[in-house]
Amino acid sequence: MKIAIGNDHAGTEYKLAILGLLRSMDIEVINHGTDGTDSVDYPDFVHPVASDVENGKADFGIIICGSGNGASMTVNKHQKIRAALCWTKEIVQLAREHNDANILSLPARFIALPQALEMVNTFLKTKFEGGRHERRVEKIPCQ
Repeated sequence: MKIAIGNDHAGTEYKLAILGLLRSMDIEVINHGTDGTDSVDYPDFVHPVASDVENGKADFGIIICGSGNGASMTVNKHQKIRAALCWTKEIVQLAREHNDANILSLPARFIALPQALEMVNTFLKTKFEGGRHERRVEKIPCQ
């Protein structure tokens, strides 16, 4: 499995911890995020994540900014992206099972780091249910 990850300055600490988790799981990572805390523009770091997922260079993506909103809005402009802004592992699970989310958006300023790691783990281990959800997911993209 290959994961693309991107973050702005608010998500650096979380990204570094998530990188450790992913590497401990022998998951290959493409790091598009900043490694610093100086203010940066999140679109510059999350568009490449969406492109990697959209073009099949990565299986999934993880994006992190202060609220998770801006990053999520940005990547959801890509046609093949279904990014889910999540703040509990239960929402993560439903986003994967029902919506086939392919990018997880984390709000670094509103969740604790252990919670973020648990959410990433849930995201990676939860499968899309398909069935009745499949036709709904097929209706998401604009034509």
